[in-house]
Amino acid sequence: MTLISPRIHGYLDILTVFLFSLAPTLFELNQLPALLAYCLAVVHLMVTLASDFPLGIVKIIPFPIHGWIERIVGPTLVAIPFILGFSTDEIARNFYVAAGIVIIAVGLLTDYQNESSQ
Repeated sequence: MTLISPRIHGYLDILTVFLFSLAPTLFELNQLPALLAYCLAVVHLMVTLASDFPLGIVKIIPFPIHGWIERIVGPTLVAIPFILGFSTDEIARNFYVAAGIVIIAVGLLTDYQNESSQ
């Protein structure tokens, strides 16, 4: 089921960039979880701006590839607190697990094959 158009997906991507940028302050993340949030904000912004969809500027990443990137990122975010050893930090763990679940859900609901993704 595809309920999210490429344009709406772009707006959600920008919202995600802001969320990752603000997460260290909003959730009082420190050290590795905070550094990772800042890095993810930058990477997510770069992928968004480089994607071939309405909010992309450079348009070098085809939108279906953008979708595959997010299909990898979502589950990775769910696993990352356990892989990087901060799963005992309840707030950081819950933030990353929730972010991963939201990215998975948005990915499942986005029409990555939409012909009007330009």
